[in-house]
Amino acid sequence: MNDKTQQASLTRRGVLRTLASVAGAGAVLELGIIQAQAAKMAQKAVAYQDTPNGDKRCDGCALFQAPNACKTVDGEISPSGYCKIWVKKAG
Repeated sequence: MNDKTQQASLTRRGVLRTLASVAGAGAVLELGIIQAQAAKMAQKAVAYQDTPNGDKRCDGCALFQAPNACKTVDGEISPSGYCKIWVKKAG
């Protein structure tokens, strides 16, 4: 191998190592995001109550998951409940 071939080889190797590191870091970051999304907030943290706040009810919230769950709040959720992160369903 002459010097130019060896330098090109080392450069390719360096690029491949860098790409592998970036890909690995991206996978770790994505895993952290998925875990953060999976973690739900405590009912107390969002001032959850099992009664509505006027016409604001969990079953009218975009985060509600029938029959009795929420995408962001932990525990059993009443369809007629309410919390401070209530978001009106579209449509």
